[in-house]
Amino acid sequence: MKDKLHDRRGFKIVKYICELYRHSEKFFHLLVGLPSYEKYKEYHNKYHPNCVLKSRKEFFLDSQNKRYGRDGGKKCC
Repeated sequence: MKDKLHDRRGFKIVKYICELYRHSEKFFHLLVGLPSYEKYKEYHNKYHPNCVLKSRKEFFLDSQNKRYGRDGGKKCC
């Protein structure tokens, strides 16, 4: 009986850690100003369904370029 209880607790702890990681990833992306790729995909599919969707890497690089000024956006210093 103790082993089953111990297994359930272990499962709950692992599940909790996974949930915490998922939410922390979203939190840290917001904290440092990274836009959400998932929201981009939703918007793109709704308003531009016939256009090619950027890959996650392309989206990230484009966001960084816009944020840090390569394409005339805001600059850090």
